[in-house]
Amino acid sequence: MNITDRIRRSIRSRAELVFRPADFLPFGSEASVKRALKELMDIGVLVRLGVGIYAKAKPSVISGKPIPIQPLEVLGPQALTKLGIRLKESFQTAEYNSGRSTQVPTGIVVNIGKQRVSRKIGFNGKFLKYEHA
Repeated sequence: MNITDRIRRSIRSRAELVFRPADFLPFGSEASVKRALKELMDIGVLVRLGVGIYAKAKPSVISGKPIPIQPLEVLGPQALTKLGIRLKESFQTAEYNSGRSTQVPTGIVVNIGKQRVSRKIGFNGKFLKYEHA
């Protein structure tokens, strides 16, 4: 069984939805893991959310192309947490949940506190926005 098949089986058995190449280093060298992840992207098992961040994929009902198995609202915070970034509730979400605002928050905004993040995480032209508070 080659490294691509081993990683594919590992992805299928895991409950988590977001992966980094470091998660698969026990299967082989960094170069071979990245090559295997590229192959899995080509066959539609994974999609790339950003540099070194991958998510489980499924075929789109409309186009048949691979799309993330969950929306970016779910996968984005999981990806940031996997990168070691502590997240807080965004200002708009906190206002809405406390009852101080009746405006439902839109967009994908995450509060990263005072941390600096320059990483773009997204899919198909839709990206996370960072809020500092």
